[in-house]
Amino acid sequence: MPKMTGARAFAEMMKGYGIDHIFFVPAIMAKALAEMEDMSIRRVMVHGEKSAAYMADGYARASGRPSVCMAQCIGASNLAAGLRDAYMAGSPVIAITGGPTTQTRYRYTYQEVEDFPQFTPVTKFSANVGAVNRIPDMVRQAFREATTGAPGPVHLQIAARGGHIAEEEADLDPFVETQFTRVPAFRPEPEMQRLRDAAAALANARKPVIVAGGGVIRSGAEREVVALAEKLQIPVATSLNAKATIVDRHPLAIGVPGSYSRSCANNVLREADFVFFIGSHTGGQVTNNWHFPPPGTPVMQLDISPSELGRNYTNTVSILGDAKTALQRLLDIVAAKPPEAAKAWTSRVQQLVNQWREEEEPNRNSDAVPLRPERICREISEALPADGVLVSDTGHAGIWTGTMVELKHPTQRYFRCAGSLGWGFPGALGVKCALPDKPVLCFTGDGGFYYHLPELETARRHNINLVVLVNNNGSLNQEITLNQVAYNNQPRGGWTDMWTFTDMNFAKIAEAFGCVGMRVEQPGEVKDALKRAFAMDRPVVLDVVSDRNVLAKRVPH
Repeated sequence: MPKMTGARAFAEMMKGYGIDHIFFVPAIMAKALAEMEDMSIRRVMVHGEKSAAYMADGYARASGRPSVCMAQCIGASNLAAGLRDAYMAGSPVIAITGGPTTQTRYRYTYQEVEDFPQFTPVTKFSANVGAVNRIPDMVRQAFREATTGAPGPVHLQIAARGGHIAEEEADLDPFVETQFTRVPAFRPEPEMQRLRDAAAALANARKPVIVAGGGVIRSGAEREVVALAEKLQIPVATSLNAKATIVDRHPLAIGVPGSYSRSCANNVLREADFVFFIGSHTGGQVTNNWHFPPPGTPVMQLDISPSELGRNYTNTVSILGDAKTALQRLLDIVAAKPPEAAKAWTSRVQQLVNQWREEEEPNRNSDAVPLRPERICREISEALPADGVLVSDTGHAGIWTGTMVELKHPTQRYFRCAGSLGWGFPGALGVKCALPDKPVLCFTGDGGFYYHLPELETARRHNINLVVLVNNNGSLNQEITLNQVAYNNQPRGGWTDMWTFTDMNFAKIAEAFGCVGMRVEQPGEVKDALKRAFAMDRPVVLDVVSDRNVLAKRVPH
């Protein structure tokens, strides 16, 4: 084996694994970053460790490849907090931190805190790298863990505050296993008997529904889901993570179910007599705490992770395998159902969807000032290019985009925050780094945008030319109902201090950072502003003033 520093081995391995962006806060692995000077790796220094994790998360989701974020030991806790979203979304992020050496542990070394346990709940795998000769094999293990089975984040703590153990020399082999440069690293085949059981169950169902989850997107199985739905005339619901699986105006599309949802999707699931979950955790959000489908509804589940099969529903059939591979095999054996044979069910589904559309149409067309968010979402639907990418923050941003934005082209993509308010903007920066030639639009509220405003400088410095639309209502208006309840529905005194902000012009803030800023106050201005923003090839912030009293609907059971 050649003699080299751990820093050189690390840099060569990053290049070999196809890493072309590293998101970091100094000072971590400085020698390794210097070794990358002549490699095609963009070293993106950011203003906060959570931003680094969020950018890596967005990059990994959009590219389908592992991504890397790094921080020295004093910032490790922030990096761990940033991995929460990647963990919940199943994103293959590799986090590198510094940490104590055996000589310094428990001796009050500067900045030393035992932060290693903080990574356990938010990673698939977390390991100490205490010697330079362990760097190559542990890096390989990190990529294996991140990309196999259900993907997810991993963590390596490299000894010394800034990972300085990597500066030592040893006989090192920077061998790279190229199998683990993409997700999924393997596509396990399902058992044929399970597929035959699945085909029989689908054939016997009178009112079946498919629920596509994030695993569909990670597997690249969108076309297979739509093909199965069309062949068997099965309506399709999608989790927020899988919203781009099927275009919104497809006659079999029913929207997002659960709590951040369209009521029509929940109503269809309420009436279904068989539900096929594909690549879904069947968690509380997509089912509204397991009310849709109702308990007792026969369920079938396809997942790449055996531990997910039957976790939240008692499965009639459990299929272990990669979503794309399994659906291709299933398509080969199911008999097509003529549209007239399913007309009673599909007509009922379309009735429920059309009823929901009619109820929401006045708000989507509203000329009210300040703007209604539904109208903003309608304008996004019209202006988003055919190859455009929409990235959404959580909370009301997730509800608005998930329910009200219509993806009209199968080439459009959608990524949403898994739960941490503020993820949207840095997450979208990562998405744009992964897809530099695609128009990327981030939808966030002012509450979410405040979290990571300094990354406007990062966007300008690195020419990460996305568009950020801020639904600016001067508040965290998702909290209005909670605070009304807290005040026993008799708000008084300073209750608005619990959820309102000072009025702010984010267009001017963007300009101060050297980005483009536009303020929009009239409904008719939104579409044109979006079109101009996409054409500028610069970081743009659209500050859209909206009505703080318009609340996104959370569906009751």
